[in-house]
Amino acid sequence: MWLITLLTVIPLAGALVAGGISSNTRRPWVLPVVTSIHLALVLAVIVVSPPPSRGEWIELDAIGKIFLLETGILFTACAFYAVNYLQYRHERNNRVLCMGIQVCLSAMSLAAVSHHLGLLWLAIETTTLCMAPLVYFNRNARSIEATWKYMLICSVGIALALLGIFFLAYSTVVAGLEPSLLLEQLQCYAPKLPVGWLNAAFVLMLVGYGAKMGLAPMHTWKPDAYGEAPGLVGALLAGGLATCGFLGLIRIYQICMSAGETHLYRTLLVGAGIFSIAMAAVFLVRQSDFKRMLAYSSVEHMGLFTVALGLGGKALYGAMLHLVANGLTKGVLFLAAGNIHRAFASKNREFARGTLKRAPWTGALFLIGFFAMTGSPPFLTFASEFSFFSAAFSRGYPVTGILLAVLLAVVFLGMALTVLPVVFGAPPRNRERTKYQDTPLLVLPPLVLLLVVAMVGIWLPEPLHRLMVEAASLLEVAP
Repeated sequence: MWLITLLTVIPLAGALVAGGISSNTRRPWVLPVVTSIHLALVLAVIVVSPPPSRGEWIELDAIGKIFLLETGILFTACAFYAVNYLQYRHERNNRVLCMGIQVCLSAMSLAAVSHHLGLLWLAIETTTLCMAPLVYFNRNARSIEATWKYMLICSVGIALALLGIFFLAYSTVVAGLEPSLLLEQLQCYAPKLPVGWLNAAFVLMLVGYGAKMGLAPMHTWKPDAYGEAPGLVGALLAGGLATCGFLGLIRIYQICMSAGETHLYRTLLVGAGIFSIAMAAVFLVRQSDFKRMLAYSSVEHMGLFTVALGLGGKALYGAMLHLVANGLTKGVLFLAAGNIHRAFASKNREFARGTLKRAPWTGALFLIGFFAMTGSPPFLTFASEFSFFSAAFSRGYPVTGILLAVLLAVVFLGMALTVLPVVFGAPPRNRERTKYQDTPLLVLPPLVLLLVVAMVGIWLPEPLHRLMVEAASLLEVAP
């Protein structure tokens, strides 16, 4: 149990240390030290599997392990990247950024091990709050607008999720059972809970955590927040914050699947997912801002997660694969996008062109990351998305499978229209060249993430495969 405690305490201690350092140059070095220790602890708890806490509020199951692993790797890569990135942004005080990243890591670790829905909600809400000042890092009119939109929509969403938790708790009272918000107890109660209250709780939490994930139509904060935040923060938003929302949705999904009557839940999940993918596809076509393009790509992938839950079967295993693949690949793309932004002082493909000539390593990472994100072999996303198609046709959802194929083809083409000019075009001659150049700390972190996604796509280690199977079995609880 002490290992799990350290997962949340060490990042908080690191935040305090960073806050006490006066030097803008030395402070960012706290990040790689703390995140490396955190990642080592994550590997330890995955191997050791600590027992639940007294009262069972805290328990690390296979789903939590996968979430911790993805989050730990992503935050560590971003921490090393941040050291060199913040040297380029020496005009900005980085105290709030360094502290906020570590508080967010602590809250996400707590969310991964929370088996009490109230505690889980508190951890997810903490991530919302501590990410807000990071979105505002550039301190201009557009970033403050993006921050307010992010705070407003996510706060309304998380409030609806809390209302859903209240409905769920009250349903135990209506059923004459002992009130509880513990995951395992609610799963046992589920067949006895009033259907109306359970359905209402599911809808509220789907909308609430869907806003956190960025599911359409609650996605409207994403293009602004991802577009105006630094690439470093965009990676943490897409690979960490949005995944937290998905974790919240997973927990209510586990309870509702235990109730036995699953048709309504599966229909809502598949419908919401397909709608999100369709909305993303529309806005990805002729998107000129490559950071907003990545935001709509995130909307698409949150839709894929939701569809996978609705399909069940093999898609649940694929969803666990996709949790890792999406988070790490988004890290590659957002970190590379941040480099391109600095190299050209623009996010628009009209002015940011020819990255392979001006910053070859970054250009190659952005191009290969694009193929990885769109499900091309041999990357892990190919295996996960293939499982979604397989489940759609094998479980009697052929229309869903066809729609997925068409929409993902549109997404690929839409992203290609933005990515290819940015990577291969001729650098603009009428704009002053910036001082940016590729350096090891700006290139190696996204390169390592990309190599992990590629290697695991080619060969999935047996322990990781068993962990994915165990996590999928926790979701497939319906008779």
